[in-house]
Amino acid sequence: MSGLKQDLSLAQGVGLLSTSLLGTGVFAVPALAAQVAGNDSLWAWPILLALVFPIAIAFAALGRHFPSAGGAAHFVGMAFGPRMAKVTGWLFLSVIPVGLPAALQIAAGFWQSAFGWSANGLLLVQIATLVVVWLLGTRSAGSSANIQTLIAILVVLLVVAIWWRGGITPAQIPWPVINEISRPNMFHALAVMFWCFVGLEAFAHLATEFRNSERDFPRALLIGMLVAGAVYWGCTVAVLHFHAYGADRAAAASLPGVVVQLFGESALWIACIIGYLACFASVNIYTQSFARLVWSQARPSSALAKLSAGQVPVNALSAVVGCCLAFTLLIYTLNLPLDTLLVYANGIFVLIYLLCMLAGCRILQGRARLMAVMGSILCLLLLVIIGWKSLYALVMLVLIWLVLPRRVQVVVRKE
Repeated sequence: MSGLKQDLSLAQGVGLLSTSLLGTGVFAVPALAAQVAGNDSLWAWPILLALVFPIAIAFAALGRHFPSAGGAAHFVGMAFGPRMAKVTGWLFLSVIPVGLPAALQIAAGFWQSAFGWSANGLLLVQIATLVVVWLLGTRSAGSSANIQTLIAILVVLLVVAIWWRGGITPAQIPWPVINEISRPNMFHALAVMFWCFVGLEAFAHLATEFRNSERDFPRALLIGMLVAGAVYWGCTVAVLHFHAYGADRAAAASLPGVVVQLFGESALWIACIIGYLACFASVNIYTQSFARLVWSQARPSSALAKLSAGQVPVNALSAVVGCCLAFTLLIYTLNLPLDTLLVYANGIFVLIYLLCMLAGCRILQGRARLMAVMGSILCLLLLVIIGWKSLYALVMLVLIWLVLPRRVQVVVRKE
């Protein structure tokens, strides 16, 4: 078997992407947005969807016309050559030391909220999560998709239950008058909320595993993005309705607090488990994406380039999980704060988005190219908004460019 197994359906793709986008943000970001912009955040979500739409269209076109397990690195390589493909691949992999351990910390935090576990107990949760991700990754992408589709359904049902038990109706939604919206607050909220739509680049690595990638990959990407946007908006309505936000409370505790208010203390663990599962889904899809990137970039003679009998890059997956475990233990030992890890990871994601959009400007045609141009402008604006926080990403880009050899051998592998 020379290529990855192609068994993803449209519904499975929607489940994978929607849970990837919801991930660590669904319980925290609506409260953060409400804290920053109040009722104005109700308008911020549809505005953000409109802004991200060109980026999504460009990614959909790239994945439709050039499906590859290499994802972003493959797109950039087609536009700017094999050396830039290697640079982009290593830039994406540089998220592993900071991004995955940060997501694991957030996921483990829900166990602390539900059961009051100590730091040592939370470390065991993180390690156990990695073990489950590895076990799931040894099976085909369809297995992950089935589980993550179920997680997406649970998240949607939780939001629906909150609306139903809380008696929230469309007439009660406090839409602000458009001409009274505070622009500074809106811009600040958009900068915070953009991270909810980090995940498109990871989903691109799975394009080649759809049964019909040309038809289903772009549909799954766009539908999944709309589903995630609707869930975030519904959570924001609930947070505003119950005033479950403010500087005096943790953002991630907002929705669990609403659940307790509506259903009692006994329901807290249900909300926390669903929160953990949403985080798990995000960690899972990123780990599987990293594994596919490593597999696609490895030399044909390398053990990392080999597939299992089930057409899964198990060796590459083991390398990614092993690296994540090592950095998770290091971060635990050094007691590095979570916000520092997130700052480092966010700049890399925006930079990868920018490289993909620039690649789209070069290799796409027609309306898709126009969308890539608009996406490039948006990514540049986001880098400006991030400011010094994007320094880690820029430094990593320069270092990788300088360290990699001038001549990069092109690896051709059927996928």
